Amino acid sequence: MRVTGDGTTGGIPARSDGGPYPLHGSAARPARRQPEAAPAGPAGGGPAPEQVGYRGPTACAAAGITYRQLDYWARTGLVEPTVRPAFGSGTQRLYSFRDVVVLKIVKRFLDTGVALQNIRTAVQHLRDRGFSDLERMTLMSDGATVYECTSPDQVVSLLEGGQGIFGIAVGVVWRDVEKALSQLHGERIDTGETVVGHNPADELAARRNRAG
Repeated sequence: MRVTGDGTTGGIPARSDGGPYPLHGSAARPARRQPEAAPAGPAGGGPAPEQVGYRGPTACAAAGITYRQLDYWARTGLVEPTVRPAFGSGTQRLYSFRDVVVLKIVKRFLDTGVALQNIRTAVQHLRDRGFSDLERMTLMSDGATVYECTSPDQVVSLLEGGQGIFGIAVGVVWRDVEKALSQLHGERIDTGETVVGHNPADELAARRNRAG
């Protein structure tokens, strides 16, 4: 099964290992989300990664998008800030690190002509997946269909079948955003204090330690 731009289905046979998996709205595979407790703060008394958010201009800079795009996607519900939405005049949206990763992935999908309804499905899928799932996930598409791949063999299968015209390695995007945000300013969610040069890679390390 696969999802196409008009919502109809068809396509490649299912693999015994569960992939490549076509993302299809509510028909998508149940998420394997892992329990995720907030990580402890880093040594030296700095804020824990999940206590740091990023304002709109910072999110735009890290994701490579314009503020107009950011605003439109938030207002239409495509990518909304999970830390703090805007409540009328004078309030600022605050985005989490994962939000910024999703923003960058959406930008790449739009640039390559993927249907908007399929992008919405992919966004929800990314939000529902566990932390370790995102590290090894590759999203493949031919412009009308988005597939989840979690191994090189699945990517090759799509390429050989003509379903995979381009791909987005979520782990690579993750590291790109880490690097960008480590050079920008964040904001403590609890106090509003500006955090300079916060490295969100600490979040990945903390979750890996808990998973181990």
